[in-house]
Amino acid sequence: MFKYVSDISDLSHSIIENHLEKKIIAIDATLGNGYDTDFLCERFEKVYSFDVQEEACLNYKLKNRKNVSVVNDSHHKFDEYVIEDKVNCIMYNLGFLPGSNKEITTLAKTTMKSIEAGLELLDSNGIMTIAIYRGHSEGKNEENFIMEYVRNLPKNIYGVMLHEYLNRAKSAPLLIVIEKK
Repeated sequence: MFKYVSDISDLSHSIIENHLEKKIIAIDATLGNGYDTDFLCERFEKVYSFDVQEEACLNYKLKNRKNVSVVNDSHHKFDEYVIEDKVNCIMYNLGFLPGSNKEITTLAKTTMKSIEAGLELLDSNGIMTIAIYRGHSEGKNEENFIMEYVRNLPKNIYGVMLHEYLNRAKSAPLLIVIEKK
C-alpha cells in the first residue's frame, strides 16, 4: 500500500486535514455511502450532505450525527439549503453510488451548476475537492466539462491542481483541488 499515491478519497481527506485552517462549515455534495461525510463531521462544526438517492440519505440519517444535515436533493441546489453565507470546504465524489444502481449518476449539467455555486459559497482560504470517476460515459462527460471550466478560473482568485494516476488505466479516477484566495 502506498502512503501518498493512495485512494483518491484518502488523498482528498489528507489535503483537507493538513491544508485547511478554518473547519467550521463543510458540504459533502455527494453523500453516497457517507465516507466523506463521516470524515467531515469529525472535523467541522456543521456539515451539509447532499444526495438525490433517498436510500443513501435514509441510511446515513440512521447514524444520527448531530452536526450533519442530510439533504435528499441535488447538489446544484446549495442555495436552497445552506443557510450560511460562506463555507470552508466542499467535497465532490462524482459518479454513482457504489453497490447501487449504476444508471443513477451525477450529471455534468447539474455538477457544473453546483461547482459554480459552490465556488461563490466558498470562503477565502477554502478548499473544494472534486473526485472524478471517468470510467463510465457520464463520468467522462463530467470530466470534459469540469476540466474546461477549472482551467479558465482566474488565477488571482483560485489555485487549481490536478492529481492523476499516470501508471494506471486511462479511466482511473482523478482529483481536482481548488483553493480560494
